[in-house]
Amino acid sequence: MEIRSAKFATSVANSKNIVCDEKNQIAFVGRSNVGKSTLINTLTKSSKLCKTSSTPGRTRLINYFLINDSFYLVDLPGYGYAKASKSEVDGWQSMIEPYLINNERLKLVCVLVDSRIEPTQQDKQMMKFLNYYQIPFIIIATKCDKFGKSQIKPQMQKIANALGVGKDNVFPSSMEKGYGRLDILSKFDQFLE
Repeated sequence: MEIRSAKFATSVANSKNIVCDEKNQIAFVGRSNVGKSTLINTLTKSSKLCKTSSTPGRTRLINYFLINDSFYLVDLPGYGYAKASKSEVDGWQSMIEPYLINNERLKLVCVLVDSRIEPTQQDKQMMKFLNYYQIPFIIIATKCDKFGKSQIKPQMQKIANALGVGKDNVFPSSMEKGYGRLDILSKFDQFLE
């Protein structure tokens, strides 16, 4: 896949406003500060498409980005941010669950995990949720630039083992070096056909 154009489309603050047009969607989920917005910028080669922050928990809306005028990349609010109030966490959950469960245009969920640490309990819960509802997903391990080349494959195997998936379902990525970008985009093609 070649991304020729990428632009912000809209943000929604509640599940009643989820975009349901004729375009397919690929969503990004993961804990706060795992790099969802940065990965979208890397995939689209547009450093200012998604707003990024070093402060976790900034994405509080469902953000849609129109790609090649034909499908959306969707940035979902992060989970696991300790400084968010219970009502905020409940609000995000009440947005994310209906988005994932009731979305006929959702073709793939990218579950982002930090490659430097063991997948969290919330990462594992997200996997159970996606498996239960039979929602197609891949795992993208972010921040792989922190490893030498020889360390990446063993680290991907550790992540696959921790999440109970095959290692071919775990895609390493490095925002700094663009590592993994073409493999991820190629995988998107398979789900958008």
